[in-house]
Amino acid sequence: MFTNILVAVDGSEISIKTLETALSEAKVWNAQLNVVYVLETGLFDDIPADETTEYIRNLLEQQGLNVFSYAEKRCEEEGVTLNTHFRKGHAGIEIIAAAADMNADLIVLGSHAKSDIEKILLGSVTTHVVRHSPVSTLVVRA
Repeated sequence: MFTNILVAVDGSEISIKTLETALSEAKVWNAQLNVVYVLETGLFDDIPADETTEYIRNLLEQQGLNVFSYAEKRCEEEGVTLNTHFRKGHAGIEIIAAAADMNADLIVLGSHAKSDIEKILLGSVTTHVVRHSPVSTLVVRA
């Protein structure tokens, strides 16, 4: 039985599917749902700050807000309690930290990164979470 579910989203199609899976689990267990979006700050560490990087950062932040809006709408439709969490840093580390901060007993996340380049640069967030999470993890495949 799960009472506090965390779902990690990144705005991709698989993260929407992941959100729907987490929403279904929350309904089954009458659990609270927490949606976390992590802005990968590591993407910008080695790039000189300029207007372009700030523009990209703003786009990514807006992507997170758009996912939160979608999650709020879906949870309201399904009658599930929702909290949203925006974090910055390494996605894998931040997802595990968020789960600990909110005492989540289940983490739900998608099976792949948004692009092959992101996989090469950052590694697999899902693999990191599955290997290091102290709580159950449900991986939704694309």
